[in-house]
Amino acid sequence: MDNRDEVKAFLSSRRAKITPEQAGLQHFNRNRRVPGLRRSEVADLAGVSVEYYAQLERGNLAGASDSVLEALARALHLDEAEQQHLAALARAAGPAPRIRRKPAAQHVRPSVARALELMTEIPAFVNNGRGDVIAANPLTRALYAPMFDDATRPANHARFAFLNPRARDFWRDWERIATTTVAMLRSEAGRDPYDKALTDLVGELCTRSEEFRSRWAAHDVRLHSTGIKQFRHPVVGEIDLNFETMQLAADPGLSMTLLSAPAGSADDDALRVLASWAATRDQAPASPESR
Repeated sequence: MDNRDEVKAFLSSRRAKITPEQAGLQHFNRNRRVPGLRRSEVADLAGVSVEYYAQLERGNLAGASDSVLEALARALHLDEAEQQHLAALARAAGPAPRIRRKPAAQHVRPSVARALELMTEIPAFVNNGRGDVIAANPLTRALYAPMFDDATRPANHARFAFLNPRARDFWRDWERIATTTVAMLRSEAGRDPYDKALTDLVGELCTRSEEFRSRWAAHDVRLHSTGIKQFRHPVVGEIDLNFETMQLAADPGLSMTLLSAPAGSADDDALRVLASWAATRDQAPASPESR
């Protein structure tokens, strides 16, 4: 993923999304040939020269100060995720030697594994930035059974969402999940443009999925740390769960996600049924064919 191309596409796509009315411009030609703002208008709003902004949008963010990035964020009405992405792109374009970020661990520390083991009433798992599931407790494996049924390891949320036909039934809000998944991968690509495994994953998904390819081309980014996930599980049916995702400070690149339901709710009851099913499944004797 070439950083200059990424910067160019991101800035031009954000500029195209802002109308003169949204930017607060009082006088402008309504017979416009370009969507969104012109470069000169963004430059005026950010307080920089047109030549300098054109240089930035050509992909040269190297040397851009924090104040310039903040001014661009205001001019383009960037949200928090987009501001973080712009800052990450600027860091990657910096003049310092481009040292590759240490790859995220492919296993969890014993204390984290023990914490997952002790969480028996809620699904809990650890991901890296590519959406690989690094570790998961039994209730997660039961909840995400259609994803874990695929023998490919590590299980990956993006591959499941776009390449597994069961995903569209499993996710009741598949469109939202698909869009969010791509936006999270785009954010990760901004943080670490030299992650070969991520580049390979994006290449595979772009090749095999038009749905992924069109979303990737939008250059949207998103924070995804809390909310509701809507499942249609093959055993317990429809179930809505709250999720919280937190970064593991001692393990850069890894995050832990916890899912839960309000006490006494139908979704909480469904989780308990799912836990019983998981325990029964795990205790089932192996068939003669599998021995």
